[in-house]
Amino acid sequence: MMIEVEQVLVHEDVLKENFVCNLSKCKGICCVEGDSGAPLDNDEKAVLEEIYPKIKHLLNEKGIKAIEEQGVYVVDEDGDLTTPCVDKNKECAYVLFEGGITKCAIEKAYEQGIVDWQKPISCHLYPIRITKYPEFEVLNYDRWHICHDACTFGRELKVPVYSFLKGPLIRKYGEAWYKELEESVAAM
Repeated sequence: MMIEVEQVLVHEDVLKENFVCNLSKCKGICCVEGDSGAPLDNDEKAVLEEIYPKIKHLLNEKGIKAIEEQGVYVVDEDGDLTTPCVDKNKECAYVLFEGGITKCAIEKAYEQGIVDWQKPISCHLYPIRITKYPEFEVLNYDRWHICHDACTFGRELKVPVYSFLKGPLIRKYGEAWYKELEESVAAM
């Protein structure tokens, strides 16, 4: 089942499954695991080019090397636009490590007021993944075994995915869209 909010179809799992990131347990492993970097929208390429010089000082040596060799974004083996990775398929080149936890250097720069862009929208929306079609988009819940602790924590707190991601969803689609989503869920 899906609900439609404007030109966006939202899968019922986004509405019914529970999820709250638990960095104390997972240590930000989602920025390290995987076959490629974070998916990027086409308009995010220019943003990464603009902010890289501003955030470079926050990156570790391996991340800088990866970006300078591969570029601020890459096209992966599947033809998708993504962030570059260290050693081609290890952690995202934009990570930093603090106290044993993997964090995003872009987000840290945003929090420090260095840049006005928080991070790629795909990262901000995770565990939601967007599938784009010419006439509409579909929001799906991406199940990944490394997020088991987030699912458990979300169930404990009784926080559905869409509520956990209220800020990122508003960033992507706007306040009015999110309000309509909440009204649709309440009417279910």
